[in-house]
Amino acid sequence: MTDQLARARLSKVLPKGMELSHFSVLNHLARKQGERTPAQLAKSFHVTRGAMTNTLSKLEAAGHIHIRPDWDDARRKFVSISPSGRQARDAALQAIAPVIGKLANKIGIEKVRATLPVLRDLRVELERDD
Repeated sequence: MTDQLARARLSKVLPKGMELSHFSVLNHLARKQGERTPAQLAKSFHVTRGAMTNTLSKLEAAGHIHIRPDWDDARRKFVSISPSGRQARDAALQAIAPVIGKLANKIGIEKVRATLPVLRDLRVELERDD
């Protein structure tokens, strides 16, 4: 329920036409720097390749990413963030930062700081292939 409520709150303030999945991919590409394959992105976000292809198609149509073929293996593609994508990601960060800041202040900064290590540990455990 917390995930759904947080997603709904953040989606409301994102720039027009941007979905939370778009922001997530742009943010990932901006932070990682360099290129990723669609398969790597799908794995990182724990979604199907089809779902990632759909998101990438929308981002490419908006001019936010570049998709190029792998010159050594025509079956594979590489994805990178474009200058437009970097600007869109920055605009989205500016839009969501006050929402997150307001929530953190209401809950209490110390409580949020105490929660983050637990959430990181939970993510690591959930990502393991047991």
